[in-house]
Amino acid sequence: METEDTPTPRREVYDAGNKDTLPGTLVRSEGDGPSTDELVNSVYDALGSTFDFFRDVYGRNSLDGEGGPLRATVHYREKFPNAFWGGERFVLGDGDGERFKVCPQEILDVVAAGMTRQIMNPQHLYAFEPGALSESIAEVFASFVKRHALGQSADQADWLLGLGMIAPGIRVKALRSLAEPGTAHEDYSLGKDPQPAHMEDCKEMSVQRDNGGVHINSGIPNRAFHLTATAIGGNAWERAGRI
Repeated sequence: METEDTPTPRREVYDAGNKDTLPGTLVRSEGDGPSTDELVNSVYDALGSTFDFFRDVYGRNSLDGEGGPLRATVHYREKFPNAFWGGERFVLGDGDGERFKVCPQEILDVVAAGMTRQIMNPQHLYAFEPGALSESIAEVFASFVKRHALGQSADQADWLLGLGMIAPGIRVKALRSLAEPGTAHEDYSLGKDPQPAHMEDCKEMSVQRDNGGVHINSGIPNRAFHLTATAIGGNAWERAGRI
């Protein structure tokens, strides 16, 4: 039950107009009515779900712990096929239209993964094994936010992430499988999912390639967390998540 003292979000969604200048134009802020742009509304709602999760589950007042604003920019660049945390905001492109195309209805976990970066120490090395662990933390918390919003326990979750970034017609399960790394996709457009599931198969890569494999080797701690959460049971964020 919310009271006057209950923290509330301060959301700001900007539109880059398919240019590379940030932050773009403010198109929806906290309390504004819905936009005519479905993606703006979906990102706004996802920011709210992320805020609610950290407040309701962990007692955190916004991502910075101090009631700070939640900022996002959409429609970044022309055919930008990715999303990222830019240090002050979550940034999302529209996809290249061939392999990647943003689906507003499936964007919650992508937004949550990006926004979780705000609670991590920026001094942490984002490369090699430390970077892979950092990436895994973001992906695990993204799964929490989505399952919390859907009311799903560990055994009910599909443990898949990133479906909202895949273009129609690409035959994949998702971009990531926390339960079975290496099985999320095997399509001629995206290739075989390269994530290992065990430390024995950890990929040794140069820092020039994916910062030493941060998005690839994150599958190892992801699977370790999945095994822990499903063994403990219940809602993954309540017990395993506190580890």
